[in-house]
Amino acid sequence: MMEREDVSIRANVPQYSVSEISGAIKRTLESGFGRVRVRGEITELKKYPSGHVYLSLKDEGGKISGVIWRGSVSRLGMVPENGNEVIATGKVSSYGERSSYQLIIDRMEFAGEGALLAKIEQLRRKLLEEGLFAPELKKPIPFLPSLVGVITSRAGAVLHDIQTTIARRFPRNVLLWPVAVQGEGAAAQIVAAIEGITRVKPQPDVIIVARGGGSLEDLMAFNDERVIRAVAQCPIPIISAVGHETDTTLIDLVSDRRAPTPTAAAEMAVPLRSELVADLAHRNARLAGGLSRVVQVAKGRLEQAGAGLPDLPSLLETARMRLDDRSQRLELALPSFVLRMRNQLEAPNKRLPVFDLILSRRQHHLNTLSVAFDTSWQRLFQKYSLIVERQRLSPDVLKSAIYLQKVRVEGVSKHLEAVSPLAILSRGYVLVQDSKGQPMTSSHAQPVNGRVILSFSDGKRGAKLDNVTHQEDLGL
Repeated sequence: MMEREDVSIRANVPQYSVSEISGAIKRTLESGFGRVRVRGEITELKKYPSGHVYLSLKDEGGKISGVIWRGSVSRLGMVPENGNEVIATGKVSSYGERSSYQLIIDRMEFAGEGALLAKIEQLRRKLLEEGLFAPELKKPIPFLPSLVGVITSRAGAVLHDIQTTIARRFPRNVLLWPVAVQGEGAAAQIVAAIEGITRVKPQPDVIIVARGGGSLEDLMAFNDERVIRAVAQCPIPIISAVGHETDTTLIDLVSDRRAPTPTAAAEMAVPLRSELVADLAHRNARLAGGLSRVVQVAKGRLEQAGAGLPDLPSLLETARMRLDDRSQRLELALPSFVLRMRNQLEAPNKRLPVFDLILSRRQHHLNTLSVAFDTSWQRLFQKYSLIVERQRLSPDVLKSAIYLQKVRVEGVSKHLEAVSPLAILSRGYVLVQDSKGQPMTSSHAQPVNGRVILSFSDGKRGAKLDNVTHQEDLGL
C-alpha cells in the first residue's frame, strides 16, 4: 500500500533540468523585484581589462554581489571605490553557472551626506598635511587682466553672469573652456581644462572655475583630489566660484581666491571702471592741489628772498656815480702824479756830478801825468846818457836799458788807461747810481722796483730794479 502511494507522489512532482530550474529562478527574481535601489558599502571591487567592474555590497546583516557592465561605467555617476557607502540602482538577476544571484548596477550615488563629508574631510586633512592650502602659496590676482579664462559649463546662467559682470565693470576678453561640472567624468574634464588653458597663446592672466549651486553630490567633482592638485600646480592665479555662498568645496581652499558666487568671482577678476575713473580724478585733484601748494610755497619763499635782496637799479646807479667820481679824480690826479714822479726822477739827476766834468778832470790829470812822464823820461834819458858816457857802455847795452825803461813807461800808461772810467765803460761796464747820485755797490742797496741811473760810455738811461729768480731771466 505504501509503495503504491510513493509511486503516485513521484508521478505528480514536476521534474526540471538544471538549466530549466536555473532559468526559472532567474525569471522569478527579475520579475519579482524589477528595478531596485540597494544601499551598502562597496567591497571586493575588481576592474577587468574587458571594462566590466565586479564588486560586492555589504551591510551589518549580509552581502550581495554586483556587476557594472562596461557600457554602464561611463554613465554610472561616480567612480566606485572600496569603503564608499553608496546607493546602487539596478535589477536583481542570477548566474546559473554558479547558482548565485547578483545586482546588475547601472547607476550609483553616495549614500547620504555623512559619508560624503567624511570622505571630503579625510582628503582635506591629507592635502593640508602636504601643505597645498598654505597661504604663502597663494598667487596675487592681477589688477587689470587682458584676458580672463573661464572654466565652466557652456549651458546655464553661470557663464552669462560672468560675461555680463565683466562687460559691465570693465570690458575684457573672455576665454571659455567648457566642461561638465557634475557627474561621471566631470573631474577629469576640469583637470584637462586647467592644464590645457595654461598652454593657450595668449595665456589668460586669471582663471575663474565656476558652477551654480547644487547638492553635495553635484559638487563632488570639485572635491576630487585630481582637481585639487591641478589647481595647486597651475601657474596662473585661479578664482573658485563653486555653488552658493554657503557651499564650500576643497577647490575653494586651494584656489588663490574664493568667491561666494560666479558674479562675485567676475567682480574680483576685473575692477570697476567707474571706480577707477573716480579714483584717478580724485588722485588728479589731490596732485593738482599738492602742486598748487608747492608752487605757492615756492612763490612765497621767492618773494621773501627777493625782498631781502638790495635794489639792483640803485646799486647800479651808486656804482655808476662812484665810477664817474673815480674817473674825474683820476683825470685830475694823473697829471700831478706824473709831474711828481718826474720831479722825483730829476731831483737825483741834479745832485749827480757832471760826468763830462769828471772826464775832463781825469783827462787833464792824465795829460799832467803825461807831461810829467815826458819830463821824467827826458831826465832819465839824460841820466842814462851820463851814465853811459861815464861808464862807456856799449850802444847795445844802452839800447837795452832804454827799451826796458820804455816798457815800464808803457806799462804805467796802460795801467792809467785801464783805471780810466771811460776805458771801463767802453768795455761794456755800466756805472749804477741811485736816485741821489751815489754809486751802488750792492744788489740790496735799492728795493725791488727802485729807480736807478745807468751811465754808459755814450750816455745815460733810467731803469727799474727787478728780482732775478730763474735761469731764463738770466738768458741761460
